[in-house]
Amino acid sequence: MTRAAEQASLGGLFSPAGSGELRVFEGPRPTRPGDLVLEGQGMAPIPDGHRYGGVHRMFTVWFTPNMVLSGVFAGTLAVVFGLGFGLGLVAIVVGTIIGALPVAILCTWGPRTGTAQLPLARLPFGKTIVLPGALQWLSAVAWDAICGLFGGEAAQLLLHVPFWLGVAIVLALEGVVSVFGYEFVHRLMEWGSAVLIVLFIVLSVKILQHHVVLPHNTVRGAALTGAFVVMVAISVSECISWASYASDYSRYMKPSTSKVAVFAFTMAGLTASNAWVEGIGLAGASVLGHHTAAGVRALMGGGFIGVLALIAIVFGVISSNSMNDYTGSLAFQALGARIRRPVLAAAGAILAFGPILYMNAGNTSGKFENLLLFTSYWIAPFCAIVMIDWHYNRARYSPSRLRGALEFAKLGNGWPAIVAFCVGFGVMVPFMNTSIIVGPVANVLKGADTAFYVGFVVTGALYYLLGRVAISQQARRAPALAAASAGGRGHRPTEREQLLPIWMNAS
Repeated sequence: MTRAAEQASLGGLFSPAGSGELRVFEGPRPTRPGDLVLEGQGMAPIPDGHRYGGVHRMFTVWFTPNMVLSGVFAGTLAVVFGLGFGLGLVAIVVGTIIGALPVAILCTWGPRTGTAQLPLARLPFGKTIVLPGALQWLSAVAWDAICGLFGGEAAQLLLHVPFWLGVAIVLALEGVVSVFGYEFVHRLMEWGSAVLIVLFIVLSVKILQHHVVLPHNTVRGAALTGAFVVMVAISVSECISWASYASDYSRYMKPSTSKVAVFAFTMAGLTASNAWVEGIGLAGASVLGHHTAAGVRALMGGGFIGVLALIAIVFGVISSNSMNDYTGSLAFQALGARIRRPVLAAAGAILAFGPILYMNAGNTSGKFENLLLFTSYWIAPFCAIVMIDWHYNRARYSPSRLRGALEFAKLGNGWPAIVAFCVGFGVMVPFMNTSIIVGPVANVLKGADTAFYVGFVVTGALYYLLGRVAISQQARRAPALAAASAGGRGHRPTEREQLLPIWMNAS
């Protein structure tokens, strides 16, 4: 079948007649590795017969975007908190593994469903997907701005152009990648992994050549325990923030793809990259005083090596931000917006331009990043809800039912999910230790931040209990339905009832 004929035949995926407007969620898509067609496919599930791609891609797609300077400077925080090299490295590795686990688990859902992560979350959240979907889209644009600030500075120094033009170049390149979509993102990550491995080896060697003094513990007792827990939490946040992106980059893989292999390659990519870059920061904290592209170039001694460092910064920003824009476009469609995915991806890159210039002029990037880190706590309650729902309603996550749920009006009210989500986040606040807020429990625990774990457990338990309440509400209506059936009228489940988990359509 030709590509034109294939695309013409896709209209049948969205029956019944009259739902043609939902075709905005599907379109041209790549058919094999290296097929760099402009991807028009949005949040509609990828049909089983159109899946492709090797499982090794799960390593490169999660390795490359983490090879950025923000991870290096996150590693230096262990020294700020008073940890020595040995204990700091253990905290980084432990936190990285904990944070990578939910991402690896959620990645296995892509081959099973052919659907991206936020669109999948429409099942438990129903119409209240508006809140997590908006958080995901806004944070994607905001992280574009934070990373773009460093990328713009590096491009400015590398190309000898004004700052605004350096920013525009970086945003344009990341925009092209995200607009072309899935296959372009994967190919960039495959090429980028090789490039960034070489550049970060050079960076690692140069840092260690600067007479680095490995740090020693500078705190003791409860304060040392608190510092360790805080550093674990920072490393958790570096990884778990990708959880809401997870199945976006595995949804084209064949349904028969090994879940174990998807999980293992994802874990390997995330842990290798994050542990490496944070470990560099920990080891070189004594010489990494300037958290800017210019500071890194100076550290590298300028010249050719300094140029390589700037290239690494620009490439890392483009890689990371292209994933922000791609996932942001799918998240915005999950809100019910009938706008083509490439348009939304381009909009995400464009919208980051103004905030970057504002932060550069007002020196407000630190405060802005702190706000983003604070709001990233929502990922833990989100993961708890979607994982619980998957466990109890897995059979309903078939591609055919997910296609039928593309219409926003067919979604349930999702009240168990949104109540658990909001309450879970609220419960986390006393356990947080951030530059914005230090909760009373964290203060008692000498700064130990346990918010991620508390939020995950509380939200999961509450969602389960509220789901049972919703089921009970539905059960109380069962006698009336049975009586109607006995009277010859017979109750047939509506299309909405067939599509959604049992507690979503309880009102």
